[in-house]
Amino acid sequence: MPADENLLASEPKKKWRLGFWSLIATQFQGAFNENALKFLVIYLILAVEKDKAQRDQMELLVGVLFAAPFILFSLTGGYLADRFSKRAVTNWTKVFEVGVMLFATAALVGPNLKLALAAIFLVCTQGALFGPSKYGLLPEVLPEERLSWGNGVLELGTFLAIIAGSVSGSFLAEAFEGREVYSGALLLGLTIVGLAWSFGISRVPAADPAKRFHLTSLIDVWSPMKVIRGDRVLWLAVLGNTYFFFVAGLLQFNIFIYGQDVLHIRSTEGGFLQAAVAIGIGLGSFAAGYLSGGKIEYGLIPLGSMGMTVLGLCLAIPDLSFRAVLLLLAALGFFGGFFIVPISALIQHQPEEDKKGVVIGTANWLSFVGIGAASAVYYAATHYAHLSPAGIFFWSAVATLGATAYVLWLLPDSLLRLILWIATNTLYRLDVVGRENVPARGGALLTPNHVSMADAVLLIASIGRPIRFLMFKGSYEHPLVKPFAKIMGVIPIASDQGPREMIHSLRLATDALKSGEVVCIFPEGQMTRIGQMLPFRRGMERIIKGVEVPIVPVNLDGVWGSIFSFAGGRFLWKFPRKIPYPVRVTFGKPLPPTATSQEVRRAVQDLGAEAFARYQLGGDRRRREDRVCELCRVSEGNP
Repeated sequence: MPADENLLASEPKKKWRLGFWSLIATQFQGAFNENALKFLVIYLILAVEKDKAQRDQMELLVGVLFAAPFILFSLTGGYLADRFSKRAVTNWTKVFEVGVMLFATAALVGPNLKLALAAIFLVCTQGALFGPSKYGLLPEVLPEERLSWGNGVLELGTFLAIIAGSVSGSFLAEAFEGREVYSGALLLGLTIVGLAWSFGISRVPAADPAKRFHLTSLIDVWSPMKVIRGDRVLWLAVLGNTYFFFVAGLLQFNIFIYGQDVLHIRSTEGGFLQAAVAIGIGLGSFAAGYLSGGKIEYGLIPLGSMGMTVLGLCLAIPDLSFRAVLLLLAALGFFGGFFIVPISALIQHQPEEDKKGVVIGTANWLSFVGIGAASAVYYAATHYAHLSPAGIFFWSAVATLGATAYVLWLLPDSLLRLILWIATNTLYRLDVVGRENVPARGGALLTPNHVSMADAVLLIASIGRPIRFLMFKGSYEHPLVKPFAKIMGVIPIASDQGPREMIHSLRLATDALKSGEVVCIFPEGQMTRIGQMLPFRRGMERIIKGVEVPIVPVNLDGVWGSIFSFAGGRFLWKFPRKIPYPVRVTFGKPLPPTATSQEVRRAVQDLGAEAFARYQLGGDRRRREDRVCELCRVSEGNP
């Protein structure tokens, strides 16, 4: 490729990276300033206010002023994110933050505690207005396959900023005692840097520039709730997001008291317990984004909730050491990251483009309602139920277990996806190409070649959308297969069925396409026994007839010869040649619904040739790298 073409090809990647990391830097600075100012004011209250009752009331007021703007203005932020470019909203909210930090700096001259409390309210108002645009920018700046990874990075950066801001607040209060204006000037300088970073975010168009302003829409929760309730997966994701912040708020209160009354540790060590949870959530979020494999892997949600349940029960064990509690809280946070990343990605990806802002704003609003509810529940649990800190850990774990069971009952394929995710990340190593060719919404017919009994598993693991498979009735009726097949909504079909039964099965598949689902049929009609693709039958043409959805050809390469394919005269009971087994899944460009079975077969064949060439190219590159390493060792006298 000529140098000019290389430059053009690399330009989108450079723009993507600059826009994404500018967003991360802007968010980090904002979260850092919010928490640094909050804890700076708390330590000022401790130093200035000598009356204990008055001090406790002012500390509670700090918490209220920190959370109230998110309840009051998240929906406003959602409207702004839909009506205007999310980048423009980010830029102007950062300008607003500069004004707030000028106000905060003036409040710290005295210091004047009342003005400082007002500054906390104002800086959190900026955060509430910015929040929907922040999360809404991710799917607009990032490719879809990077969305879970981007959420992981964002959550990791946010929690690191919270930790750094919390620690810095106490440091600034001590370092500039009597000269608090210097603390304000430092935070003001960081805000100006954050404003400069915000201009590096990628330019994106407004999602709904014609959206009308109505004062009632800024306090109307029910209209966006109707939108959310209309999508079952989105509704469950929003509920999960609210529950996560409810539990986080409940445990934050509990950890303070647990450290003081049970562990009898100093306040500094109590800060380490809070930091352990935040670091765990950040690292778990980053790991979940990486392990999602370029898609929204909601199979990680039950793994996260089950981990949170087990570790919550462990924290209820009496006579734990400080170190044990520190490790358990970090692990609890880690599984919390596994829980929240796919949920956040679903909330950002699932809504229609012109409704993303208001949906994300409503989700933010509900999350802070959850935090507010946590304080009420904590008060009731300690003052009326007389629960100890260990008891609160225990009952929060039991509640998480109940919530997990409820979600699995409503969305049972999430547990199945978890099992399949574990299988495909141990037995197989997937190389997925063309995932973006499967439409994010609406119906689509997948037409892969059929080389093993694991083909359906590999396809499920390759994309984030649920798939309805057509399966041979004899396999469907197998006692080990049928429970899972029912969960996945498999459509049984058999060639020996009567015409009426056969038409019924095909019609079910057609109806699924019309209702916007992804349907998969193996057009060969049987699994290959020789490794070569068989002729495609015309059943796929019957299914898609009269339905305006794309046909997506799929090629599974490298699967034949594995333990679940027919090789060596058997399907099972043979040793794998290697673990993990390298498999290439290639999704081709969508074909029109009028494409014939022969045309689709030809497209799948072409994808197989491309996958083989890609594999050969990778092998040649590895051999060249090995050869270079060998020459280096020889040149250094280490043959």
